[in-house]
Amino acid sequence: MVNDPYRALAHPIRRGIVERLAGGSTTVGEATRDFDVSKPAITKHLKVLEEAGVVTRVVDGRTHRLELEMTKLAEPGEWIAAQRTRWERLFDVVGDYLDERKESR
Repeated sequence: MVNDPYRALAHPIRRGIVERLAGGSTTVGEATRDFDVSKPAITKHLKVLEEAGVVTRVVDGRTHRLELEMTKLAEPGEWIAAQRTRWERLFDVVGDYLDERKESR
């Protein structure tokens, strides 16, 4: 069983599905429309998202609705924010260095 939200977000199609679900619950068809892959591939991507707990599915008759589980995205979100802060500081240092070099010429 894959329960790693990082792995679940590692593929662009899965990230696309998560982005679509950020707007709210929707049907499987709406969440996966226009991805240029086969239905079995979509099924595999949804399985990864569901096993990681990032997405839950509610079945109502023939309608399958997907919903994003924001609590499962909290840890990856915090990690990404920390990395962004670290890289912004590094870019600021590089920017300051380049500015100093320009001024010294």
